[in-house]
Amino acid sequence: MSLSVARVPTQSASRYLQQLAKHWSHKMEVSFTAEEGMILFPNGSKLDMRAASETLDIVLTVPVDGDVAQMRQVVASHLDRFAFREAPLTFDWREG
Repeated sequence: MSLSVARVPTQSASRYLQQLAKHWSHKMEVSFTAEEGMILFPNGSKLDMRAASETLDIVLTVPVDGDVAQMRQVVASHLDRFAFREAPLTFDWREG
């Protein structure tokens, strides 16, 4: 498994977390509150999110045979759509 971590600066972390979780809840296994969210992708990847007052903290776990760069892009592009007023958001992806 490959672990990617990002801390995304935003004042709207909870709103974006909930919007993303609701958006993907029709196609994937999702659980979320206003502060935390988890999404399981069909390819075996997992996205964990935590909303703080000034950041959205993201942990993306991708299987060994998965495309880490593509999964990072999928997550970032979807969040940017919900954050259109302040997009593009800054994703400082790091290996976990």
